Amino acid sequence: MGKIKIITDSTADLPSYIVKKYDIEVLPLLVNINGETYKDGVDINLLELLDKMENSDEFPATSQVNPQRFLDCYNKYLNEGYEIISIHISSKMSGVYQSACIAKNIIETKNIMVIDSQNVTSGLGLLVLKACTLKEEGKDLGEIYNGVLEAMHHVKSVLVFETLENLVRGGRLSKTAGVVGNILGIKLIMAIEDGEVKLKDKVRGSKKAVKYVIDYIDDLGIREGETSVLLHVQNKDILSILRENLEMKNRKFFECEVGCVVGVHAGRGACGIFFIEKY
Repeated sequence: MGKIKIITDSTADLPSYIVKKYDIEVLPLLVNINGETYKDGVDINLLELLDKMENSDEFPATSQVNPQRFLDCYNKYLNEGYEIISIHISSKMSGVYQSACIAKNIIETKNIMVIDSQNVTSGLGLLVLKACTLKEEGKDLGEIYNGVLEAMHHVKSVLVFETLENLVRGGRLSKTAGVVGNILGIKLIMAIEDGEVKLKDKVRGSKKAVKYVIDYIDDLGIREGETSVLLHVQNKDILSILRENLEMKNRKFFECEVGCVVGVHAGRGACGIFFIEKY
């Protein structure tokens, strides 16, 4: 059986120990602020970026992984005898997937399979983890590809935003909605659906937000044997309650912090869960 390389981009927000364990190739997006360019997760982390934002009127801009970087990466592993599964941020959120497809088409090989995850952050991360698991089970390139596509349709998320400021500054939420949320203490319940960030509900206060998250997970259920991700940005109150709930129910999960590209929109205090529903 041939060697298989799993490739993704930095918006998967995978912890470094998982990247190392499965030998995943992570291509970083670029973050631009105050005239400086940083590789996401390499030259700068989210907390450093948020500190820069608080001392600047400029909202960070991000640059996708361009086709040349994919060409270089793909050719490197093809020359080493690998077949490649390349899984990336939703095409509705970034041009990374299109860059990967351009590079594949230039190379003209059947040994690269590119997947539009229709997700981002830990939703993408779960699909990368699924590919790694299938690889460890000895599945071939086509089987891994099909397994990821099957799981992709069942990745669910529920996220609570503590502050709306960055959503407004980044153009992801109207100024009117941001003002109403901040004045009334409304917590926005968000989710990634159909490849986009969507508003699920608005609730007042953290207690109701936590209840919403737990009820949502209980209603859908988590697929047996699958790992979930508890995602956050410097959150304490909601994070600890959700952690205790997952532990009480003997759920398999790991925690991680949001990366730069997604985290600049979420802001401090955001917290949520990504999981694969029962099917």
